[in-house]
Amino acid sequence: MTISPPDVLHGAQTPRLLVVPPRVSSAGAEAVELAASAGLMLDPWQSLVLEEALGERPDGKWSAFEVGVIVSRQNGKGSILEARELAGLYLFGEELILHSAHEFKTAQEAFRRVLGLIQSTPDLDRRVMRVRTSHGEEGVELKGGARLRFVARSTGSGRGFSGDCVILDEAYNLPDASVDALMPTMSARPNPQLWYTSSAPDKDLAPCDQLARVRRRALAGGDPGLAYFEWSIDPHDDRCTAACTLHDDTHDPVSWTKANPGMGIRISVEHVARERVSMSAAGFARERLGVGNYPADGDGWSVISEAAWTALADERSELVDPVAFALDVTPDRSYGAIAVAGRRPDGLEHVEVVDHHPGTGWMVQRMAELDGRWNPCAVVVDGGSPAGSLIADLEAAGVEVLKPSARAYAQACGALYDAVVPREGNVPTLRHLGQAPLSAALAGAEKRDLADLWAWTRKGVSVDISPLVAVTLARWGHATNAHLIDNSDPMNNIW
Repeated sequence: MTISPPDVLHGAQTPRLLVVPPRVSSAGAEAVELAASAGLMLDPWQSLVLEEALGERPDGKWSAFEVGVIVSRQNGKGSILEARELAGLYLFGEELILHSAHEFKTAQEAFRRVLGLIQSTPDLDRRVMRVRTSHGEEGVELKGGARLRFVARSTGSGRGFSGDCVILDEAYNLPDASVDALMPTMSARPNPQLWYTSSAPDKDLAPCDQLARVRRRALAGGDPGLAYFEWSIDPHDDRCTAACTLHDDTHDPVSWTKANPGMGIRISVEHVARERVSMSAAGFARERLGVGNYPADGDGWSVISEAAWTALADERSELVDPVAFALDVTPDRSYGAIAVAGRRPDGLEHVEVVDHHPGTGWMVQRMAELDGRWNPCAVVVDGGSPAGSLIADLEAAGVEVLKPSARAYAQACGALYDAVVPREGNVPTLRHLGQAPLSAALAGAEKRDLADLWAWTRKGVSVDISPLVAVTLARWGHATNAHLIDNSDPMNNIW
């Protein structure tokens, strides 16, 4: 395919994912002004990061203890760090700024860049007392005692230092041991700040669990001490149709602008076009479009173990009447699921995903068809969920809908757990067909606290959990209403 990109395209100056804590003021403008005095002229997106990351609370402390920045290579991420380091040395009174990278040569290059800014600016250079250039000792010390150190990461790097600002650059390669060594160094500081900066990671290439946890917390929201900025695209997957407008086309130059704020400034559309045809699809998506391959929390299966779930798979499992159906929809309405639950002839429970397709336009008609064919004991929809918008149309189509309360939904989640997980005094009572959409949903599922109960959470998870939610609700509907119907005809599970 020959690409003829537009002559001029400019990168997005606001990230696709932006999470910032509340603030009453910001020192960002001062940091930008100081950088400019040293000849470092920042782009609007770089200034935006500093403005939000250096927000201040009413007590004068940083509103963000942690700052995460993910942006593709060669866009100018390093300039943000240089401006932050200059401000820490010359404006904020920080005694020690610790800059770490995954390799010594990367840390050394960062040292040379910031040292060049200082030495080319007389007002800054005259305040320098000492420059250390010995291998492993690179850094700058001012006459007032403020220090900026550059180190390569290891389990020992940072021990013994009490850093006011710790920068973990190239966090796509950030073992937990490095964070374990560095984090305690900040505990005694009155106003610490920790930065994670990186291009998109790939868990199969380097350890990135810490960066993945930071990202999950940002997606989940509610963390009052986290500022997070991610320039990336949300690419099509194999479930998208040709008409999908919810996701980004990796071949489209307009999509490229979302992940590259430096496009049109220091990155040309023409060069990105060359990268696309030269690199692997996965490499281009990761390195240029910010599409990371993130590990799930604890490698997935954080609520119900893979072993417990797969042990209950039975490809020949089938239902007897009565049955219950349930519907669920993803938050972005890109996918919907219909599930069924009931009993088997041997009395064990059976759950199954009947349909799992793109969009939601098919769901009401399909559910009306299933309702007329099987006369279920319940059709369940959580009225507070994205699927709640289907209730009026379902009822208009003659489908009676059972709507659980929030507490009933949480109880349904716990009841599904009890039916699956073997514990002392508990024998699993559920069987399933080993369907991929349901297994994938459960592998990536996480839970959120709900008063004294818990429920499946949609925030901060990277998988479609609609099959899992639908199965959970269908099982609850059957447990709630099956006793009202006396029927035990076998069903052939042909939907």
